[in-house]
Amino acid sequence: MSQLLDDFLVKLKQAKDFPPVMDKPLVSKANNLEWLGPEITGNPSKLALFLESPAKTFELFLQEMPAGTSSDMQRHHHESIHFVIEGDGYSIIEGERVEWTSNDCVYTPPWTWHRHYNDSAKTVRMLGIENSRLLDAVGPVNRRESVGMKSWQELQDMINNGEL
Repeated sequence: MSQLLDDFLVKLKQAKDFPPVMDKPLVSKANNLEWLGPEITGNPSKLALFLESPAKTFELFLQEMPAGTSSDMQRHHHESIHFVIEGDGYSIIEGERVEWTSNDCVYTPPWTWHRHYNDSAKTVRMLGIENSRLLDAVGPVNRRESVGMKSWQELQDMINNGEL
């Protein structure tokens, strides 16, 4: 066997013998969620944060968008997935329109401009999962940026005019 394989097998055995880390709480109760309204989110969405979650690498949140509204145009260094609990809509991700409905997952790659739209007649509810806590643990590398309620074309105009 090569030295690289020997080293790998030693690390594999050490990983197997590692005791579990049992941070608490194991369940985040609905009444402990912290809700942020439009006055904080900067758009018509409401976000519910699972702040007491002991997760070290990912953040969970609920997002609700009333009928006919959207999130803001934003980008961030972390990856995110929105699981659509209920409702229909679409997202613009780096200029590409993608349609989604209940039980779909919407992936947003790192540092891509995106905006989520609810074009249905009822509230959209999504579970957001992002690896922002992992980036926070690495150091000051987790950046977010928003241009507010701008459309994709308005964003492009800002970029072309040197405003961004």
